[in-house]
Amino acid sequence: MDILSLLGVVLAFAAILGGNLLEGGALGSLFNGPAALIVVGGTFAATILQTSWPVLKRAFGQARWVFVPPFISMEDGIGKVIDWSVKARKQGLLGLEGLAEREPEQFAQKGLQLLVDGAETETIRSIMEVDLESREQRDLESARVFEAMGGYSPTIGIIGAVMGLIQVMTNLEDPQSLGSGIATAFVATIYGVALANLLFFPVANKLRGIIRDRTRYQDMMIDGIIAIADGENPKSIEMRLRGFLQ
Repeated sequence: MDILSLLGVVLAFAAILGGNLLEGGALGSLFNGPAALIVVGGTFAATILQTSWPVLKRAFGQARWVFVPPFISMEDGIGKVIDWSVKARKQGLLGLEGLAEREPEQFAQKGLQLLVDGAETETIRSIMEVDLESREQRDLESARVFEAMGGYSPTIGIIGAVMGLIQVMTNLEDPQSLGSGIATAFVATIYGVALANLLFFPVANKLRGIIRDRTRYQDMMIDGIIAIADGENPKSIEMRLRGFLQ
């Protein structure tokens, strides 16, 4: 669990609610059902309209990374590659076959299997880089979904504000309806801007950071596996891979 991400969400919305209370506003004044329906419903509808179902499903599935990110340890990855290189040096590349079958990481498993199969160095690099690039692009599509939501929600909030003002202008003779119309107008704007800047854009940027870290980890794996295929000394491989930590 990423406590900082959870703390960030809590502090963001607590700041808005707390600031409203300090200014003497009622807490209930920020809760408006019609405004929420317009902003949230409109934002999701626009996003669904522009996004294919596989991308949308993947994006909401990966949203959990914000609070439960995938485990990425460069130190552990380097240690794993060094163990492979030592075993390959002692037993040959075929000695990695058992490790390949037990390797839990799909990306690393593919690289090990290519080593065991005796693939050429350039073939290994080409196959793994294509896999890496395709994974990265799919993951970045998820981040772009939340960026799109961040772009739509303020505009939908303005639509909600205009709708509220229309209600006000068409019911000037009925003072009782003025309050709800004005509330919908201003609260819809708050919802749109707050969701964009306190949730959607931060989620997109968080996902981009996680994707960047995972890409660097997998780049390191490619370099390590290629070095093993070239028969480099384990100590040289370690020195090379530690450059990814800088």
